[in-house]
Amino acid sequence: MSLFCDVALPVPLDRAFTYELRELEAEVGARVLVPFGGQQLIGVVVGVHDVRPGPEVEVKAVACVLDEAALLSDELMQLGKWIAQYYCAPLGDVLRGMLPLTAEVRRQWVYRIGEQGRRVQYEGAAKGSSRRSKLSVEDQNREYAVLNYLESGETSKISAIRSATGANKALLDAMAKKRWLVREPLAEVRDARRLETVAVLEEQGSGIREQGLESDAAAGKRLPKLNENQLAVMAELAGCGGRELVRELRARLGARGVPDSTLATLVKRGLVRLEETAQAFHVSGLGNGGKKFAHEHALNEAQTEALGTLVAAMEKGGFRPHLLYGITGSGKTAVYVAAMQRALAAGKSALLLVPEIGLTPGIAAQMVAAFAGEVALLHSQLTPDERAEQWHRIRRGEARVVVGTRSAVFAPMPDLGLILVDEEHDGSYKQEETPRYHGRDVAVMRAKLLGCTVVLGSATPSLESWNNAERGRYARVEMRERVQSRPLPAVEMIDMREEFRETGQEQMFSRKLLVETQATLDRGEQAIILLNRRGYSFVVMCRSCGEKIECENCAISLTYHKPGNEQDLNGEARVGQRLECHYCGYKRGVPKACPKCASEHLYYLGAGSQQGEERLQELFPGARIGRMDRDTVRTRGDMERLLSRLHSGEINLLVGTQMIAKGHDIHGVTLVGVVGADFALGLPDFRAAERVFQLITQVSGRAGRGDLPGKVLVQTYQPDHYVNKFAREHDYTGFAAREMYFRRGMRYPPFSVLANVIVQSEHLEEVLDWSSRLGRWFEQRKLAGVRVLGPAAAPLSRLKRIYRYHLILKADRRDVLGPALREMLAVMDREEIPRRSVVVDVDAMHLM
Repeated sequence: MSLFCDVALPVPLDRAFTYELRELEAEVGARVLVPFGGQQLIGVVVGVHDVRPGPEVEVKAVACVLDEAALLSDELMQLGKWIAQYYCAPLGDVLRGMLPLTAEVRRQWVYRIGEQGRRVQYEGAAKGSSRRSKLSVEDQNREYAVLNYLESGETSKISAIRSATGANKALLDAMAKKRWLVREPLAEVRDARRLETVAVLEEQGSGIREQGLESDAAAGKRLPKLNENQLAVMAELAGCGGRELVRELRARLGARGVPDSTLATLVKRGLVRLEETAQAFHVSGLGNGGKKFAHEHALNEAQTEALGTLVAAMEKGGFRPHLLYGITGSGKTAVYVAAMQRALAAGKSALLLVPEIGLTPGIAAQMVAAFAGEVALLHSQLTPDERAEQWHRIRRGEARVVVGTRSAVFAPMPDLGLILVDEEHDGSYKQEETPRYHGRDVAVMRAKLLGCTVVLGSATPSLESWNNAERGRYARVEMRERVQSRPLPAVEMIDMREEFRETGQEQMFSRKLLVETQATLDRGEQAIILLNRRGYSFVVMCRSCGEKIECENCAISLTYHKPGNEQDLNGEARVGQRLECHYCGYKRGVPKACPKCASEHLYYLGAGSQQGEERLQELFPGARIGRMDRDTVRTRGDMERLLSRLHSGEINLLVGTQMIAKGHDIHGVTLVGVVGADFALGLPDFRAAERVFQLITQVSGRAGRGDLPGKVLVQTYQPDHYVNKFAREHDYTGFAAREMYFRRGMRYPPFSVLANVIVQSEHLEEVLDWSSRLGRWFEQRKLAGVRVLGPAAAPLSRLKRIYRYHLILKADRRDVLGPALREMLAVMDREEIPRRSVVVDVDAMHLM
């Protein structure tokens, strides 16, 4: 039995902490509860040994071992250490993110009497009350009741103290502030399984056939006489095979007027018993409207060749990443399903990552259609209990197919033989908080550690993955035809400069787009219009002084949301007229006059999806219009209901943000309109052109996926831009060559490696001081092979009341950049620059 263990804790320190086990046993990869900084934290054991630290180090004892066996396998522990090293993140933060089991630990405060409290207790009420004249007599009596209750010196929970004395938390905290009580944190392990009650028909109950006394020959007993309601319960249970969930049983019987107390009576008589069972987790298939899926059809030649390549790689074994480049509508999902079936047939499990939660309903339903109860889901919109339940199902091997967003890359899957990353180019795979890992790259590393096959699929691959395929690091598999030989939609560019010259007005929708939309609706087909901005207008400006109304927490204009047409999917109004920040969530009312000059001439600039919906309702009063953005889709249920209405044809005109561009397979859509997508070309980001091309190509791919051909109309002010030219021809290869030519010249990824170092604080003086000190250190250190840009104010210079400056580090090789960043972190410790105030974003996707 080891005497000590090293524990990685979720704190901003690049080290583990040694604790004494004191007759407890713990394995590497198990969770422990330990004291740290006046509280109890959950950490992960990263080592066990018998080496006592030096005498100058105080070694505290482990409070509790939460797991009898390791929850993280050796392979996942290796992966966690690689992430910590590669992304310059504390190991404790990494390991915490790999274990979504917060529901299994309940945190609360407990209280015990302090020395000052004992003195007050013994002094008596007279002396104590003279010092506390501001308190009511009732509160004074409660304080003494609390002191008497805690006199033994043992800790008690708030609920026990309240029950015994009537004291509330505010009174207890006030006593702790006066040092009469000592407040301590307590973490308790709880059973996170979601349980349900099941009613089971007992053997003698099953002998009842009609009302009245009846002999039960099998039991040899006389059964009691039952009334009409009791017989109804018994008949319902018998019709369900003698077993039914209590909530389902009560719902059906309640509709017939049978009271809940009837079931309790039958339980008391011994005719029915109640059992606890694990609540089933249901995967909804609403996203597909109940339709059949592509994998049920025979694969075409391109799909068969792609599948053969992947199966050969799985059979051969070993690590070899594959880039599956398939145009939109080429049937990549069918290849995924077939490859997963082969993996399961070989006794392996398979993991499928999708970029956003909105894609999980449809893709999960397809997986359930193919693999039934062997499917598990992992994403952030599950409740903590649901996430814990799914995680344990996966670990026990009950679910050999896992579908999830980026954090599902850590799923504890035994015998993992295939990892698939759908829409691998999507920026949602990059986590925007510590640890700032990229789900796609972590998936590739996990496959490397396991020696298994990993597939990165996309119609518009990231330039990093495309470059890896060009250099032979990834095997490229191509699918350049749509299923059933359907043609790609014709893409037409509409020059909005010419539109303005001819009409003399700035219009949201061009004349051609309106005509084509009306024709599409008249034919009974469906149309989608992409307007990649939320809200009604994204700038509110004063015409007199030019002042923009900005967020009080962020250096960004507030977005105007108009009341009236902003509803949820049940038709209920969301909220009224407001200005809202889409970064921090700050909201305020719409002023009648400019806050700076008091002018009443406020001007609303820009059009968002809400204004687009309103305008389309005016133009097409007979259309059944839906909207898909973050204001209408807030939960997983919202997305499922909206997609169900779209698949069924209840909605025939959909307007929305980039959420509509990804992965949706709606066969009735024949027209796609793209409005204002190329505005993003002006953003200060070297990836702007890549993102715009991907967005136009992906949303264009929603058209013509059924039996009818599709058409795409792209409104643009830059029709001659190379992004628009290649998007019109569906020419990803040409775009990639042109974009990489520019990247190569400017030494941007994939021809270099990059990190964004963000210095942040609520106080501008601190940010200026810390960033300038880091900038001077880089200048003096002159790191070979590393170019440093900055420090300078970040494009988004203030976010959630935090001021932000940044430095951009570029290097030709990763083995140069990584050590430079770690040396910088060591300098920060010496310079006493707080680690929490510096964000290191390796392979940053956004430089905002």
